[in-house]
Amino acid sequence: MSCRHYIKGCLLLPSLLHSLPPSFLTSVTLSSVAGSRALTEKPNKMKIWASEHIFNHPWETVTKAAMQKYPNPMNPSVFGVDVLNRSIDTQGRLHSTRLLSTEWGLPAMAKSMIGVTRTCTYVQEHSVVDPKEKTFELKSTNISFTNLVSVDEKLTYKPHPQDPEKTVLTQEALISVKGISLSSYLEGLMAKTISVNANKGREAMEWVIRRLNTEIEELAATARGTMRVPMAAAAADK
Repeated sequence: MSCRHYIKGCLLLPSLLHSLPPSFLTSVTLSSVAGSRALTEKPNKMKIWASEHIFNHPWETVTKAAMQKYPNPMNPSVFGVDVLNRSIDTQGRLHSTRLLSTEWGLPAMAKSMIGVTRTCTYVQEHSVVDPKEKTFELKSTNISFTNLVSVDEKLTYKPHPQDPEKTVLTQEALISVKGISLSSYLEGLMAKTISVNANKGREAMEWVIRRLNTEIEELAATARGTMRVPMAAAAADK
């Protein structure tokens, strides 16, 4: 069955649960795991990719957009988002664990070298929003093909230190291809893929922000129109 037959939204189908590794199903019940491998657990050889971007929007707006990023037309490869757990800790921070269903965007040659034909992959994501400190940290790791490839990503959103109306996104990825020849070459290919997807992700963020702003403007216009009706009626009665 094609991976695209799985439902989008917040419900996990039994067929999806059966296709996931047992270790994943165990890990999501443990709060100490927090949804992703620690980025400090680094294999001997890996490709490190990092980037920084500044959004011309305040932190609150960018954080809201990041949490509503999928689905979007810029990243069609991410076609399913399932919320597995969401809670608020004693410090008022919002913790979320999600499962992303994606189409693996590797070149055909890279897939051939790794020895896989399946394109559907699953990514486990854990995020923490701290409204007091104004930080939004998101960590993700693949839970498919873990015997061949390990990709750990970390994104951090913080207000710009010199301009509170802007937000700084720091993004990094640790990539490791295991047990095959030309692993460094493949890690480089995957780093390029991540870089391309990162650019698409920033475009998607701007798209979501525009959509949110439009919704706010429409609500405001509706509210103004609703208020004018009784005011006009009251004026007519005088």
